[in-house]
Amino acid sequence: MTLTLACTMSDRTRPIHEGRVTIEGFDIARIAGEPEDLFRIAMREARHEITELSMASHILSVARGDSRYIGVPVFPSRAFRHGAIYVRTDRGIDRPEDLAGRRIGVPEYQQTAALWVRGMLRDQHGVDTRGIAWRSSGERTPLQLPPGLDVQTIAAGETLEAMLADGRLDAFIGPRPPACFLQQTAPVTRLFLDARAAEEAYFKATGFFPIMHCIAIRRDVADAHPELPAALHRAFAEAKAQALAELAMVNVLRVSLPWIAAEAASQAAFMGGDPWPYGFARNRDEIAAMCRYAVADGLATREVTPEELFHPATHQA
Repeated sequence: MTLTLACTMSDRTRPIHEGRVTIEGFDIARIAGEPEDLFRIAMREARHEITELSMASHILSVARGDSRYIGVPVFPSRAFRHGAIYVRTDRGIDRPEDLAGRRIGVPEYQQTAALWVRGMLRDQHGVDTRGIAWRSSGERTPLQLPPGLDVQTIAAGETLEAMLADGRLDAFIGPRPPACFLQQTAPVTRLFLDARAAEEAYFKATGFFPIMHCIAIRRDVADAHPELPAALHRAFAEAKAQALAELAMVNVLRVSLPWIAAEAASQAAFMGGDPWPYGFARNRDEIAAMCRYAVADGLATREVTPEELFHPATHQA
C-alpha cells in the first residue's frame, strides 16, 4: 500500500525523505514542507495518511473529541524557546515577571512554542498568563476559549511585526525573529539576552527539551494497519540514529561547522546521553506537562492523558 508522509526536512528526517530508511511493509510517497503549511492541511483536510503535527493542536483536538490523527512518539521538532521572546526596550520589561498584564503578539495562540513559553512563565516565574492580552495573526483551527481570556485576532492588513515595531505590542513570542529585531529598526531585544544559559538552566531544573511536533497517522489508516505505528517508530528512530552518527564523523565533516563533533558530544553528555529522545515512556512527564499547559491556556476543554495522544502499540516503544 502506498501512503503519503508529509514532514519537514531535517537531518533527522532526511534518511526517510531520501529513501535510505524505509517504512517496513509500506510504500511511501514523501512530501517535504514547512510546519505552518503541513499543520493547516492536517487540521483542515486530513489530506495525508501520515503527517508531522503540532503537539498543541493535537492535544486540543483530542480534548474536544474531533481528532482525526493518532500520534507516534517520534518528535521531529524540539526547541528551547527562551530565545523566542522579544520585548520592547522602552516598556520596562527586564525579566519574565514584567510580562504580566502586557499586550503580547503570537503567530497563533495555539502554537506549541507559545504554549511552552506560557507554561514556563507560570511554572518558573509565577506570571498570570490569563491576565495578558494576546494578539494573534489567526488560527489554523477555530478555538473555543473560556470566558475571561483576552485573545484576539489582529485586523486584516495588520501584521504583528508592524505592531511590535510601532509600539502597539509590548512583546512578541515566535519561532522566527521579527524583522524589526533583525534589522534593528525598532527598540526591540530578546528578553533573555543569554538565551542559551537560561535554556540550560531550565533543562537542569525540569529535564525538558520542549517537544514541538510529533508524527501522526490518520486514525482510519491506523485502524486498518495496526502494524504501521511501530514500523514508523522504528524507521524514524533509525533515521535519527544515522543523523546523530553523522555529527560525530570527522574524516569528512557532514555539517559546515568546524568543531561540530566535539559540540555534539558535549551537548549529548549535558543532556544525559541522548540529546533527542523518542519514545513514549521516556517523554511521558514532558507530554503530561504540555497537557496541563493546554488546560491552563484554555486550549483544552479537559485534562488529556498522554496515553490518549499516542497509539497504544507505541506506549512501550
